[in-house]
Amino acid sequence: MTDVDLVARIGRGDRIAMKELYERHQAGLYHFVRMKLGDAFEASDVMQDAFMEVWRRADRFKGQSSVKTWIYGIARNKAVDRIRRSTRMTLRETPDDTVPDETPSALAVIEATSDAARLRACLEKLTAAQKSVVRLTFFEDLTYPEAAEVEGVPVGTVKTRIHHAKKLLMHCLTKGETP
Repeated sequence: MTDVDLVARIGRGDRIAMKELYERHQAGLYHFVRMKLGDAFEASDVMQDAFMEVWRRADRFKGQSSVKTWIYGIARNKAVDRIRRSTRMTLRETPDDTVPDETPSALAVIEATSDAARLRACLEKLTAAQKSVVRLTFFEDLTYPEAAEVEGVPVGTVKTRIHHAKKLLMHCLTKGETP
């Protein structure tokens, strides 16, 4: 059953469909929100709030984006609301739509090391914004436009973040230095 089918069933109050959708997306969504907030408990709360919103709004899902993009967008908005309320951080970044993507492919970056611990250490050196788009595009398989929709930024901003993240990751992984 596709995500779209599940959302349609959820819109009609099907709890089993909700459980299946939750099981499909909860792990990736949790990691995405945790990167945004930096706190496991806050991330868990926000993720639960996002799925509650999915339950409440499933009957209004129009299919203008993928279900995954829709869910991640809801979670991002919930995380931003949580950040605003707590005033712990601000999300600021100037988009640069003119930077071409001449960096190595995602596969080349990942193939640069077989050491998962080293890759994780290099990923931790990225900014929160860079980690977020890397997670969405490399690990959650969202397209740049989908990641831009989730992040609430222009596609060019996603490209810029990916460009800098891949460059820093490749440097870290090939030179053994931190970005």
